[in-house]
Amino acid sequence: MKINIKDTLLAGERVTLECKKATKGVPNSLWDTYSAFANTYGGIILLGVVEHMDERDKAKRFEIVGVEDADKIRKDLWNIVNSKEKVNVNLLHDDDVQTIDIDGKEIIAINVPRADYTVRPVYINNNLSRGTFKRNHEGDYHCTEQELKMMLRDANEAGNDRLILEYYTMDDIDIPTLERYRIMFKTDNPDHVWNELDHKEFLKQLGGYAINRKEGTESLTMAGLLMFGKGLSVRERFDNLRMDYIDKSHLIGDQRYSDRLTYDGTWENNLFNFIRMVLPKLTSDLPRPFKMEGVVRNDDSLQHKAVREAVTNMIIHADFMINGLLRIEKYDDRIVLTNPGLLKLPIEQIYHGGESKARNQRMQNMFRMIGYGENLGSGFPLILNAWNEKHWIKPELLEQPELMQVKLTLHIQNEPINEPVNEPVNEPVNERQQTILSIMKQNPSIIREDLANKLGISLATLKRELTSLRKEGYITRSGSDKNGQWIVVSK
Repeated sequence: MKINIKDTLLAGERVTLECKKATKGVPNSLWDTYSAFANTYGGIILLGVVEHMDERDKAKRFEIVGVEDADKIRKDLWNIVNSKEKVNVNLLHDDDVQTIDIDGKEIIAINVPRADYTVRPVYINNNLSRGTFKRNHEGDYHCTEQELKMMLRDANEAGNDRLILEYYTMDDIDIPTLERYRIMFKTDNPDHVWNELDHKEFLKQLGGYAINRKEGTESLTMAGLLMFGKGLSVRERFDNLRMDYIDKSHLIGDQRYSDRLTYDGTWENNLFNFIRMVLPKLTSDLPRPFKMEGVVRNDDSLQHKAVREAVTNMIIHADFMINGLLRIEKYDDRIVLTNPGLLKLPIEQIYHGGESKARNQRMQNMFRMIGYGENLGSGFPLILNAWNEKHWIKPELLEQPELMQVKLTLHIQNEPINEPVNEPVNEPVNERQQTILSIMKQNPSIIREDLANKLGISLATLKRELTSLRKEGYITRSGSDKNGQWIVVSK
C-alpha cells in the first residue's frame, strides 16, 4: 500500500496517526503505539516527523525533520518486530514499511494493520497485563482489565455463551418462556426430532444445558440462562446487565415517554421474553404491504425483517460479561439499539458483509431455529437493502470505546397519515374517532391498551388518534395516566 504522506498529514486523525522525531533510531515508545494501533483501528506511524500539538493549522502542525540513516532504522525495526522479546506477534508485511523522500529529507512510514480478533490482544515486553495498549484521540493508553478480558474472550472461536454456569439447573429456567419458544420452534420445524424431547434434553441440543464431563456435573450454559431463565436467576448471575426498552414516539404534552419495558416484576426478564415483547412495539409503526400467500395474509415487509435482524444482531454480538445496558429506543423518526461490548470486525467489513463469528453462537442458533437471524454475515447487508428500498437514511453503526458499547441508529421516515380535509370543524375527522369518543363517554377511566383492543388497532395508531383529538380540543384528561379519566368536550 503506497502511503500518501501529504494527505495523511492533512487529515491529521490522531486516532490513526502517530508522529515521532526518531532521527537516530527506533524509539522505544513506538511499540506502545504498535500495540495500540493493532488492538484498535490500525494506523500509520511516521518516523522523522514532529507534531506541534498547539498548532491549530494542520498545514503548519507537522514538521518534516527526516531521519539520519533510514536503512539502519528499517533493519533495526524488522529485527525487533520479528523477535518475540518485544512484541508477541508481527503483523507487518514488506510493503507496510516504506522510506519516503520529502524535499530531500527521508522519513519512514509504518502502516500497522488492525489485528484480527483471533490474535488480539497484541502486547509488548512479554507482559500481557501491562504491555497491552489501545488507542483514542488522546494517544496510547494501557488497557483496562475489562478490555483485556474482552479481547481474550473474543479470541476464543467457540464464543462466550458456551460458558457452563455451575449450580444453575433446570430449576432456574422459566418454563412458560421455554414453552413459548418451543411453540415457535415447532411451527418453523414441525417434523424436527427435537420436538419429542423433554425440556432438559431439548435445551441440551440447543446448547442451553451442558455436562461437564471432567467434573461429572451438569448445569445451564450462559446461553440457556440468559435466554430462558427466571428473572431472579438472571439478575443474580448477571447483575452487571440491564435490559431496557423505551418508546419516545407519539409523545403528548410533557410526556417523557409513551411506553417502557424494564424490570418491574411483571415479567421474567430473560432475553427471549425481552425480544418477544419488544419486537411488536418496535415494528408497529412501520408501513405494511398487503400481500396474500394462498388464503393467508402476509404483511411482513423487508423493513420488518430488517428490524428483527438488527435486534437479533444486538443480542448475538453483545458482550454480556461486562457492565452494560441492552437498550432499545424508539422515536418518531428513528430506532436506536445499544449493546455492551465492542465490534470484533472493522465497521467497513460489517457493512460489506461476509462470514463473521458471533460472540454468542448458541443464542444465534436458538434465534435461527425460529426464523430470526441471517447466515454467513449477511444480516447487516439485509438491513442496508431494506433501508435502501425505502430510500431512508443509511443505518449508522457506531462504536463507542469510552462507553464499551455499540450503537446502531435506524432512521425511519413514516408515511404521512392521510386525513380528510374540509371537514366541519365541530365534527371528528373520521368514524374511528367518533367511536373513540363514544367509548370514552361510557367509560372515562378506560386505559389506552383496553381502548386499542376494543377498536382492534395498534397502540401506536390509537396514540395518533388521541393526539389529533386533543389538538382539536375534543378530549382532555384529568389525573395521571394510570388513574386519571378522559373528559369528552362538547362542541
